[in-house]
Amino acid sequence: MSAIPNRKMSKSTNYKNHFIVAGILAGVGIALLAYLMFYVSPAEVLETVKIIAVTDSGCIAETLDGHAVNIGQCQGEPGDFVSAYVDQKVKERAELMNPTN
Repeated sequence: MSAIPNRKMSKSTNYKNHFIVAGILAGVGIALLAYLMFYVSPAEVLETVKIIAVTDSGCIAETLDGHAVNIGQCQGEPGDFVSAYVDQKVKERAELMNPTN
């Protein structure tokens, strides 16, 4: 007799552990995919913006609600109003980082 009992694990218990680990990994993968789809992907909306500067990296414009955005290459001069796609999520993050209170 030994101090450690000689028990054999049943195969069904071993497979159950594999399914639990696979389920946890699948849940983490789905959570990461949801994060990427809803919080990281851009939500661009066509807005009227005022060009405030023309730089090598593109035109810097100000939206009508006061956010400075880079709209890429443009054909305008500072002071012109143009329509450009603006990422709404960048504006939301800017408001969170720079509260106006």
